[in-house]
Amino acid sequence: MTPARRLALFYATAFAAPGASLPFLPPFLAARGLRPEAIGQALALAMLARLVVAPSAAALADRLGDRRRVVFVFAALAMAASALLLVPVPWVLALAVVLSGAATGPLVPIADSLAVRAAASGQGDFGRMRAAGSVSFMALTGLAGVLIGAGGDVALPLLLLACQAAVVLASLGLPALGVSRVAPGGRGALALFRSRDFLLLLVASGLIQGSHALYYAFSALHWGRAGLGPPLIGALWVESVVVEVLLLTFGRDVVSRLGPVRLMAAGAAAASLRWIGTALTTTPLALAVLQPLHAASFAMTMLGAAQLIGTLVPPERGATAQSLHASFGPGLANALLTQASGLLYARLGGGAFLAMATVAAAALPAIAALARAAGPEQPAR
Repeated sequence: MTPARRLALFYATAFAAPGASLPFLPPFLAARGLRPEAIGQALALAMLARLVVAPSAAALADRLGDRRRVVFVFAALAMAASALLLVPVPWVLALAVVLSGAATGPLVPIADSLAVRAAASGQGDFGRMRAAGSVSFMALTGLAGVLIGAGGDVALPLLLLACQAAVVLASLGLPALGVSRVAPGGRGALALFRSRDFLLLLVASGLIQGSHALYYAFSALHWGRAGLGPPLIGALWVESVVVEVLLLTFGRDVVSRLGPVRLMAAGAAAASLRWIGTALTTTPLALAVLQPLHAASFAMTMLGAAQLIGTLVPPERGATAQSLHASFGPGLANALLTQASGLLYARLGGGAFLAMATVAAAALPAIAALARAAGPEQPAR
């Protein structure tokens, strides 16, 4: 298999478990005796563990010069965490959720560093490799619903265990891509944080992706209260992912023509427009027109950020940079804005989406600063 196909296979396995668990894990935990506050605490701790562990693991991968070995170890830990979900003891289940968050955190950022390297060396298209993960996520969401409907809640941990086992196997086939040089020194993260453009990237990407927090947490509830049924709500979610996949798969010319900074600017503008429209209407037809903006608000932002990291950071620090971006850009912003979304939605209802439009628009000054930089920034060392 070519490096691009190996990476696409890894993305497909890595996004399978999240596709199954995101909608169905909280009901599973509730059915096993966890109270809502305990579920919330476990999910919050999992997010915190991800933010802490992912950069450390990625820095270790860069220091060792062997990203595949680190991915294999953490994929195996994630499989063990999934096995713990079979133990019907509330505290064990909560522990499994936290351990899973810690173990899966480094997987995609390290794969991103390899995929960016593959694209830079002409061995694949980053968007198409990533699209395999989006397709897998969407497919496993549907499959999990069918299996749980047929076999009950116990189907979920078995499915997650199978998904994580597939990640372990796929990690064995990750390409090296010549990124075997050990990152010099032990202060890779500090060097990156001294880079003005890298910090601007964290701010811009975090604000745009973080503006999706209200949508992820409350759009289904908001639309349900407006009278939209679950099949229609599900169709709207699927529509956004389908358009995202189409862009990642067939939008190579558009992505190349825009370049990373313009991609992020388009993402910020599309997110602002999307959330303004979502605040103003719950009409199904209007929402169906707005949902394709996900291709820009999410996918273009993700592509632009990945390309900028490939430009700003040397390959031997690629895993560290991708993980720091995932943790302290979109990850931290989503954690903070998810908390704020609950308060905003309780007070403003659908009007809270106007606040998210403001958050996305706030990324534009940082993007403008990136665009004004005099030529490409030298890699942080």
